[in-house]
Amino acid sequence: MIKKVIASIFLLSLITFSIVQAMDQQKEKKTEELDQLGGLTIGGEAPDFTLKTLEGKEVSLSDYKGKKVMLNFWATWCPPCKKEMPAMQQFSEEAGEDIVVLAVNMDPENDVEGFALNYELTFPIVLDQPESGSLISEQYKIMSIPTTFFIDRDGIIQHKFFGEMQLKDMERNMNSME
Repeated sequence: MIKKVIASIFLLSLITFSIVQAMDQQKEKKTEELDQLGGLTIGGEAPDFTLKTLEGKEVSLSDYKGKKVMLNFWATWCPPCKKEMPAMQQFSEEAGEDIVVLAVNMDPENDVEGFALNYELTFPIVLDQPESGSLISEQYKIMSIPTTFFIDRDGIIQHKFFGEMQLKDMERNMNSME
């Protein structure tokens, strides 16, 4: 009887271990798929670009070298983008001078200025327009929005976030970078 109980416990443990291993492998595969979905890889250099702000001022990513950058790709029609804007504004207000929130709007044909006024956004918003070649969203291989890259002081992508962020997500990703 005891041998059967021990054998059953051993068998149950083996099955549990196998299930956990399979789940871990699926999680790794999903992470790899998401990494490819977002195009650029973590640990790679963030491509520099120059775009115009809503006010018509040219801004380059390299302007922020030496600062941590939260680079967010979004559109005015995107419900998750709309939901995360208040948190992005709060994060921008609470961030020190060492941190920049830079939002790349992907639908400049819409009323982006009206959107920014409605949400009382004060962080820089640049317009992804194909005026000087390819779109920056194509360069960053954006497949879904919102997509956010967390870039360190040296211009290296440290984190990517797909979907709507909460304030805690912004803080966690930014604080994990030196």
